[in-house]
Amino acid sequence: MKIKIQTVVSNAMEEVFDGFTEELFKDLAPPLMPMNLLRFDGCKVDDQVHIELFLGQKWYSLITEFEQTEKEIYFIDEGVKLPFPLSSWKHKHRIINAAIAEDSGIYSGTIISDEIEYSTGFKFLDVLAFPAFWLIFYYRKHIYKKKFC
Repeated sequence: MKIKIQTVVSNAMEEVFDGFTEELFKDLAPPLMPMNLLRFDGCKVDDQVHIELFLGQKWYSLITEFEQTEKEIYFIDEGVKLPFPLSSWKHKHRIINAAIAEDSGIYSGTIISDEIEYSTGFKFLDVLAFPAFWLIFYYRKHIYKKKFC
């Protein structure tokens, strides 16, 4: 299954990327989803993020790609150890330089795009999990706006 959620913010692309810190990661956790951050290395290739979820389930991700151009910064985290029922997880974090039309004119802004591909190995469970994952990532929109606008 695929999920794509985009958020427009006013900060410059580089400022947004610099804000992808351990603190932001903790802030992005939904309030009803207990999470214990065990490790956060950063957002570059070979960095790792380890979290412990409810009932002691572990989620370990590895940053497998990173690229920075004038138009975009992106990094991809892939699940190495995933909680039940996930069998695969790939999350591309895109930070896109964009000109945004406002009533007051054109100014520089940024689009934060969360692009997720996941599988449980069972189409029925993928569909069943979709609303929960969509809500988790939609929740991030107000956090991004608060932090980067």
